[in-house]
Amino acid sequence: MPVLFVAPVFWTVLEFVRAYALTGFPWSSLGYSQYKFLPFIQIADITGIYGISFLLVAVNGAFADAILLKQRKIERPLYSLMPTIVGGIILFIVLIATFSYGLYRLNQKRHGVNIRAAVIQGSIEQDKKWDIAYQNAVINTYQELSLQASQGHPDIIVWPETSVPFYFGRDKEFTESLTSFQRQLNSYLLFGSVLAKEQKTNSADSQGLKGKRTAHDTQYQMQYTNSAVLLNKNGNVTYVYDKIHLVPFGEYVPLRKLLFFIDKLVVGVGDYTPGDSYIKAVTPFGSFGTHICYEIIFPGLVRKFYVRGGDFIATITNDAWFGKTHGPYQHFSMAVFRAIENRKPVIRAANTGISGFIDSNGRILAITKLFERTYLTEDIKTDMTLTLYTRYGDIFSYLCIVCFVLLMIKKENR
Repeated sequence: MPVLFVAPVFWTVLEFVRAYALTGFPWSSLGYSQYKFLPFIQIADITGIYGISFLLVAVNGAFADAILLKQRKIERPLYSLMPTIVGGIILFIVLIATFSYGLYRLNQKRHGVNIRAAVIQGSIEQDKKWDIAYQNAVINTYQELSLQASQGHPDIIVWPETSVPFYFGRDKEFTESLTSFQRQLNSYLLFGSVLAKEQKTNSADSQGLKGKRTAHDTQYQMQYTNSAVLLNKNGNVTYVYDKIHLVPFGEYVPLRKLLFFIDKLVVGVGDYTPGDSYIKAVTPFGSFGTHICYEIIFPGLVRKFYVRGGDFIATITNDAWFGKTHGPYQHFSMAVFRAIENRKPVIRAANTGISGFIDSNGRILAITKLFERTYLTEDIKTDMTLTLYTRYGDIFSYLCIVCFVLLMIKKENR
């Protein structure tokens, strides 16, 4: 069996499994290395990122087959080399089709409207982010940058993940101050906040005494969510999204009863409660989903927001944890593929960078530098396209899994 077929099948299956096993962590998939090679990666709107990884490994497998071809000629008759030769021809045709499709998509005119968006990069140091002594300074930083950005008359201004250093809605003084400030901007404001919510619990249930409740059994338990909040031009809340895919050991401890001796690796209020709704914001200039932090690296999660349509993607994050490593650059590059897979432009606001804008073909329109206190304003074009990947998800990966199983069966039967 030619390497150019076996290797990419195995590689793709392993990448796909990694994306879901043990909560999943699809970081650094091979296909992400091509995020600037736009003609090659447009096919991601059919296959997802895994199709790009497949082709890369297939090309390298073809080179491996070519190197081994001379040895195989000596050891085997000519007819036994036909699978390798035919496989190489098929791969060549697939690559030509891939580039042709990519050029078609890059030059295609699709329906959409132009909107102006601004992202605010506060570049708040991690040790000051939740320090009460710096609470007013953090708020002032975002407000001053937003006032500057508002001079460009954006339709929406986006702040990063957990950008407000208080519990929005619960801390009345700071909440009223923020909504009052919002009315000066004459634009929508999307920002990240930890929300504190009281949830009813029943003490009888917690003690295994269901059916014996009394009026005094009802109690309230505080739950915290990592959320995105949208204010309209009048300062009214029009949309709240609670982060669905939480970071294990960062935002919660999985299997806490079993791993009772392990605490979270980052400072926080406690375990967050995950959201359960793939809700989109609806505005006069379009609808969008918000993906918080590393949610943007999960292709299967992002697509679920757009199966019934949508106009653009907003993603907010705090990548200060990475420092000046390659982490922030890698994280940004993954958003390029979410734009192509779903044909939606991306607005990205990151606390310390990299913030920026990506069009629905994956072109990077503008970006900030790391640890730069600044803002960006850019015109982006919405895109209502509903791609094959958005509609049907990872069918290509499932086909690879089927091929993988068949290869394993064939091997066992030898």
